This record gives sequence, structure tokens and C-alpha cells, in this order.
Amino acid sequence: MTPFRDPVFVRLWLGNTAAGTATAALPVLLALAVLGRGGSVTLLGLAIAARTVGYVALTPVAGVLADRLPRRRMIQAASMAAATGTFVLAVTVDGASSLVLAAALLAGAGQGSYRPTYQAALADVVAEGQHQAANALSTLGARGSAVLAPAIAAGLTAWIGARPVLAASSALWLIALAAPAMTPPALTDRPEATVRRTRMFSDFILGVREARRHRWFFPVLAVLATQLATGYAATSVLLPLISRDRFGGTGMLATALTSFTVGALLGALLLAKWHPRHPGLIAMLGLALYAGVPLALAVSTERFPVLAAYVLAGIGVELFNVPWYTAIQREVPPPLRARVSSLDFLVSYGLAPVGIALIGPAAEAVGRTPVLISCAVVCLVGPLVAVTDRRIRNFRRSPPSRPRSPDGDRF
Repeated sequence: MTPFRDPVFVRLWLGNTAAGTATAALPVLLALAVLGRGGSVTLLGLAIAARTVGYVALTPVAGVLADRLPRRRMIQAASMAAATGTFVLAVTVDGASSLVLAAALLAGAGQGSYRPTYQAALADVVAEGQHQAANALSTLGARGSAVLAPAIAAGLTAWIGARPVLAASSALWLIALAAPAMTPPALTDRPEATVRRTRMFSDFILGVREARRHRWFFPVLAVLATQLATGYAATSVLLPLISRDRFGGTGMLATALTSFTVGALLGALLLAKWHPRHPGLIAMLGLALYAGVPLALAVSTERFPVLAAYVLAGIGVELFNVPWYTAIQREVPPPLRARVSSLDFLVSYGLAPVGIALIGPAAEAVGRTPVLISCAVVCLVGPLVAVTDRRIRNFRRSPPSRPRSPDGDRF
């Protein structure tokens, strides 16, 4: 049975796709709104930073609350926060800087609260044997919207202006808010293991302890965080400069990012049907494919190798993401899933701003090419070392010993 035959999943999927569209459009619309009204690049940078701070800071809090409270309520609260923050941004974008930053912080907090709650809710409403397919379909919706949202946002902005489009985009979060309105008990009951009143920090530590029980979790997370803080950070900072200096404008920047998203769609389509025997092995090899991006940017003077590297990296990212999310949903008990998912987002994305801040000075000190090649080596070596551990190759506490289901391997 495909997850799309389940109306509850379809509603959640539509809400997640709407949320992904709003999230992908926000940076473009914010830049057009701030700069188009005569705002400074400094204000734009601070607003983006405030959105990131809100995202990272609220992720662990949301993980605890989503395990304490009905997940339907948490999805709705996160969606309302993101919708309100986005709408206030549209209203205040040419007003006081403090209001702009507060609105960006609120929008980021809503986005950061939504992600771990959705991942936990998805596992609640979809049968275990369908988790991988559901994760792949969620990625298809989110990635597909990421391809279209910036272009649509820019086109509408040229027609009616950035502020009205930014305000209208907040309505997408209302779709995400309404999506779980009719849900089964899995999303409306309080999780049975968290009814007792405990402190927020203590609840979060329970999630950390659960994550430590799975010996593959933190080693993989360390590899992922390192890659985001090196390879992803380097390409994010240096791709715009290389696009301008080597390829004569911003066209290469847009094409490369589109190529990455196309690759991600291909990866998600592949995993919607393919269930690899060793999901962790495939995931880590997929993660290693990102090494081709900084390497191509370092050595290639032609467009094709760079674009091909981005397509392969996009495929690889989803070869990692789908088995990784599915393993967390399978291995972690339902009352702790949101906390463990929030720990994933917190650690993996928490170090990325540090890398982004350091890449620029490093490139100025030793040059772009040495920095990019060094990041490529890190991106390649980390995943290959990780797969020497059998638990990581299978994303299980121990090698699988349970009998297969009638439909074959779980992965």
C-alpha cells in the first residue's frame, strides 16, 4: 500500500509541502523586500542570522514539547508562529530594524519547531513498513517546491512587489496549520511516557540518552555536522564568488543550486521504491558524493563538471536523508522520537554557521583552492571511515537478525 492511499498522510504531506514552499521562498522574498525598499545589506544579513538563531534555538525545545504534547497541537503552534513571523516581516520590513529582526526570529522559531514535530508525526500515522516511502515522498514535495518557489517568488515580486508576496506567502503556513485538523489518536493523544511533569532540560537529556543507546547515531551525526561545517559552508560562501569571477555573473549560482535540487528529486524518487539491504552503507556513500562539489569548484574552469557534481551531490544527500530519517523513526520509541529528531537538527545545523563564518577568512588567508580541496577531502574521508562500523552500515544497534517481512527487507 502506498502512503498516498492514506488520507491522513496526504494531509500531512500537503502541509509539509506548503511549509517547504514558504521556507524556500522566505530568503528570496526577504532579500527583495529589504533591498528593494532601500534597506542595507547589513540589515538583510542580520535578519537572516536572526531567522537562523530562531530555527536552531527552538529545535530542541520543540523536540521536548512534541513528545510531551499532542503532535497535532505542536504542528499547529509551529505553523502559526511561522505564519505570524512571515506576515509581520512583510508589514515591518521598511520599519524599525528591531521589529524586522524580531519577526525574522519568530519565523525561524516556527520553522525550527515544525521540522522535528513533522518527522515524529509522520512515523505516528504511517505503518512502519511504509516509513521509507513516506520520507521519500515528503522529500519530493519539499524539494519540488524548493525548485519552483524562488522563481515564482521573484516573478510575482516583479509584478506586484515583494511585500505583498511576502505577506501572501504566510498563508502557506496556514495550510500546514490546517493539515492535521482531522487526525487519528496517534497525533491527538498525549504520549504515554511523558505525562509526568518534568523540567524541560531533564526531558531533553532523556532524548540525548536515548540517542546514545543507538551507537550509530552520534558517529553519523558527527560526520554530518563536520560536512555541513566544511563542505557545505565552503560551497555556500565561495560559489557566489566563483560564479561571478570565473563564470561571469550570477547565472552559474542559480544553475548550480537548481542542479542540486534536481539531483535531490532523483534521489528521492529512487528511494521511494528501492529498499537497500544496508541502508547506512548507502547513506554514507551518498554523503561522500558531496566531496565532488568543492573539488569541482576548486579545479574546473568549465560549467559541466560543476553542474554534474551538484546533481550527484543532490542525489547523495537524499540517499542519506531518507534512510537516516527512517532509521530514527524505526529505532527510537515513539515517546522520544521528536527529541531525538530535534537533536539531529540541532547538532547538524548548529555548527554550519561557525563554518560559514570561518570559511571567508580562511579563503582570504590561504586562497580559495586550498580551502575547497581541504573541504573535499574531509567530505570524502569522514563517511568512508564511518562505514567501517557494521552498526553504521545498517543503522541499527546490532546487525539485523529479525525475520524479513513478506514484502522483503525493511531497507
